[in-house]
Amino acid sequence: MNHYPESLLSLIRNLSRLPGIGEKTAERLAMHLLRASRQEVESLAASILQLKEKIQLCTECFSLSDDRLCRICRNPARDPQVLCVVEQPADMVAIEKSGSFSGRYHVLQGVLSPMDGIGPDNIRIRELIQRIERQPIKEVVLATSTSTEGEATASYLAGLLKAHPVAVTRIASGIPMGGDLKYVDQVTLKRAMEARRNL
Repeated sequence: MNHYPESLLSLIRNLSRLPGIGEKTAERLAMHLLRASRQEVESLAASILQLKEKIQLCTECFSLSDDRLCRICRNPARDPQVLCVVEQPADMVAIEKSGSFSGRYHVLQGVLSPMDGIGPDNIRIRELIQRIERQPIKEVVLATSTSTEGEATASYLAGLLKAHPVAVTRIASGIPMGGDLKYVDQVTLKRAMEARRNL
């Protein structure tokens, strides 16, 4: 690749640092940007700079926002009495895309992981408890992942929330739609059996 000019090589190196972008993909992207109009390239550069300048954490739920409060926390149509606890903003987005939840969120910004030195003080647990104490929340939905760390975090939170007058629920986990039982792992199958309901 040394036959490219240094400015193009620099762009390829920078693009290849992005997650999921290898050297070949970075080269294709750089060549695309080279052929693109100046306006398109400037627009891309401006949106990247704007991302770094504007994006912050919502002061209420700790999701990503352009303002002090995110769109969901500002939306009066959302049920303020039901709070869904997720690990990361991407988890909140996944739930929003499903259209299955109309309450508000609390983003922990991680999970408990003692092996990695992440304890209760390293994620937004204190803020969750403070929020429950100052707001009329009736239900807390624990929507952490089913990984060992996600389960440990949900269990820890459930224990803490027993001291508060809120219903604590956990999202069900089990067989995916269209899933073939013989290919489902044993832990998922066990959870599906435990979370069964009447028809």
